[in-house]
Parts: sequence; structure tokens; C-alpha cells
Amino acid sequence: QVQLVESGGGLVQPGGSLRLSCVASGFDFSRYVLMWYRQYPGKERELVAGINTNGRGTSFADSVKGRFIISRDNSKNTVYLQMNNLKVEDTAVYYCKAGAAHWGQGTQVTVSS
Repeated sequence: QVQLVESGGGLVQPGGSLRLSCVASGFDFSRYVLMWYRQYPGKERELVAGINTNGRGTSFADSVKGRFIISRDNSKNTVYLQMNNLKVEDTAVYYCKAGAAHWGQGTQVTVSS
């Protein structure tokens, strides 16, 4: 059974940091491109960051470049999203995705003073 479980969300002040984790099971994690998406209320999910299978290739949405870092640990079946210098507009539900079809349940990130 494929599972992706996110954690690490919460409430943080503007300028603060959070690290999201997504632990996977039920499939060959190391063979999958991994992505983080976010979703604002009433909007479609948007791609935030992606990482290739060996972790050496990454990409980011323009809105988070220079602030967010994506990484993976294939030995732990885990992908991370380090979010620094958070802004109010980063408030959203964050989802991890493996390949084309495997999604986590999401974790809420709220940036507010």
C-alpha cells in the first residue's frame, strides 16, 4: 500500500523557518522524482519544488527560489522541504508527491504575526 505522510507544518512568524518531512512507504522510493506542492483555499495545487532520483537535480518555483531547499534521503524514504524566510503568502497546505500519482495528505503551514 502506497503511503506518503507529511509532517512539520505549523504556525510561524514571518521571517521564520520550518522544515517539512514526507515519509514514504509501499513503493521503490529511490526510483521516483519527488515534488512538493502547495494549495491555497479555492485554488489548484501549484508546484513548489522538485528533486530528481539521486538528489542532485532540483527545481523551484520563482516565488520560493533562494528561500526553500528540497532534499531527499533515499535510505530513509524521506523527502524534505526546508523553508526559510517565510512570508505570509507562503501560508497554504503543503503536499508531497511521488511520480505522477502518489500524493500525501497534506500539512498546513501558516505564516502570521
